[in-house]
Amino acid sequence: MAYNFEKEKREAIDAGNKALESLHTAKENLDSAHNWGLFDMFAGGLISSLAKRSKMNQARQHMEQAKWDLRNFSEELKDVNMISHLDIETDDFLSFADWFFDGFFVDWMVQDRINTARDQVEEAIQRLKVILRELENS
Repeated sequence: MAYNFEKEKREAIDAGNKALESLHTAKENLDSAHNWGLFDMFAGGLISSLAKRSKMNQARQHMEQAKWDLRNFSEELKDVNMISHLDIETDDFLSFADWFFDGFFVDWMVQDRINTARDQVEEAIQRLKVILRELENS
């Protein structure tokens, strides 16, 4: 069977777009968690903590999906001789601490982690867009 560059390129673009969609969804959840986190720090209570936690959990799930999608995209890029090194880190410790030591300082730490995750996701989105543009123009 002959190598079909256009077919491999299309598969890589599709995989990249799927990863991009996962990243955008994760960012939306992180943005919402950020907003709930601000409310939680300054005027919140149990309801805002629960809402923030829910959005953080949704974001974590989408970030895990995005990591899987990015690995798949990376594999597809190998088929068209392009290499990508995209990575996203997630951390559970502050999630645990927020539940058991609810207070301004811990909320501030959680807010910082949300902001860091948002920045990482935004960076991955921008890098992925560049790679997709290069791929589409090849």
